Amino acid sequence: MMLLRRRFLELVAGAVALPTAFCLARAETYPSRPITMVVPFPAGGPSDTLARILAERMTGSLGQSVIVEDVNGASGSVGLGRVARAAPDGYTLSIGHWGTHVVIGATMNLSFDVLNDFEPVALLADTPIWLVARKDLPQKDLKELILWLKQNPDKALAGAVGVGGPSDLNETYFANVTDTKFRLVPYLGGAPLNQDLLAGRIDFTLGMAASTYPFVRSGQLKAYAVMAKSRWWAAPEVPTMDEAGVPGLYASFWHGLWAPKRTPQAIIARLNSAIRSALADATVQKRYVDQGQAIPPPEQQTPEALGRLQKAEIEKWWPIIKAAGIKAG
Repeated sequence: MMLLRRRFLELVAGAVALPTAFCLARAETYPSRPITMVVPFPAGGPSDTLARILAERMTGSLGQSVIVEDVNGASGSVGLGRVARAAPDGYTLSIGHWGTHVVIGATMNLSFDVLNDFEPVALLADTPIWLVARKDLPQKDLKELILWLKQNPDKALAGAVGVGGPSDLNETYFANVTDTKFRLVPYLGGAPLNQDLLAGRIDFTLGMAASTYPFVRSGQLKAYAVMAKSRWWAAPEVPTMDEAGVPGLYASFWHGLWAPKRTPQAIIARLNSAIRSALADATVQKRYVDQGQAIPPPEQQTPEALGRLQKAEIEKWWPIIKAAGIKAG
């Protein structure tokens, strides 16, 4: 009887250990086939550009192709939903940002949880939000722009990526703080919005600085103020919101990489190592800087640091979103 009982316990212990052993074996051989990095926005936008720069360098480090796939729709939720439902094996990842992993969690009814259905892998880049306008908008500074908006309610057109997305949130927040009114024009992504802004079909937008930085630098657009406590390193001539007369409006548009929930930690560590190697590469750094993106310091490139940042941003922005009544259409 004792022998039978001992044998039974050995079999149970072995069965319990099988999932762990399987995960370890899978992690040891990872990656053994190409990896898909989902970009939840159209091709040509800032998220797509960052993803392709990163994927190219990670391919060499991992020894397998990292394929960027643009899965657009519903403020990024279509692409994120696909990753949330993917097998947690490290072969389907998602680049995302403040909008996809903070904002839409409060503005949309989602089939997934932006915080609990993903494993953070690494913080990739950061750029502030700024107010940028068509180059021929006559107001010379933010004070004049606010005065014009007050005197001409609902005349100006402000571009926003999606309804209830980050630019919509920032523009609604800006309108509430400055007591101004203007019409919001939704777009499927940053690329088509920028095209209309450059063509003068809309007047301004509040979006990530990196998205429009090349156009401001070339004189095709004009920037009024940056939503940061200090001036942005890439455009030090542009004043902060504090300096421009609207104190306390701060927003940062950071990007990160996530995997589906329950992805083995050994695979997360392998991916994080490849990302750290990429972000330390001089060519990658230059290409990110050329896009107006700041690479976070090494201590902020860990999965834990990205997880902490996401939680802190949710605690900050969800009450603001709910107080403003902002909902995605």
